[in-house]
Amino acid sequence: MTHQSSKIKKATNHLGIWMDHANAHLMDYEAKSIVTRIIDSQFTHQVKEDILSKGESHMHNKEQHMQAEYYNALAEVIKNYKEVILFGPTEAKIELYKILRADHHFDKIKIDIQQTDKMTENQKHAFVKGYFTTI
Repeated sequence: MTHQSSKIKKATNHLGIWMDHANAHLMDYEAKSIVTRIIDSQFTHQVKEDILSKGESHMHNKEQHMQAEYYNALAEVIKNYKEVILFGPTEAKIELYKILRADHHFDKIKIDIQQTDKMTENQKHAFVKGYFTTI
């Protein structure tokens, strides 16, 4: 009789997310390497202009819907981590943080926020590495 072991997906340790309202750079930090993925908000400048022509209230509703989809996509990724640092130049990180803290699925995940300016890819990686090596 053969025994098959089922693999349980264990939470990865560290995730840095540099974000604004347009996109998020997700940096999976493990040991010495960082792998970056990007999630884009669908609410682009062009979409905003197209919708605005239909009226401001329509644009506001569409923006809220698209931002919610963007934050939900990020939340799905964050669920797989133990510690997360949200950083960037806009209020987007604070908006996401409030959504995550209102959801009990994220109670056991350590989530911090830090204000930063726009950064190059190398600066983002250095920030994430520095953050997780000092905690």
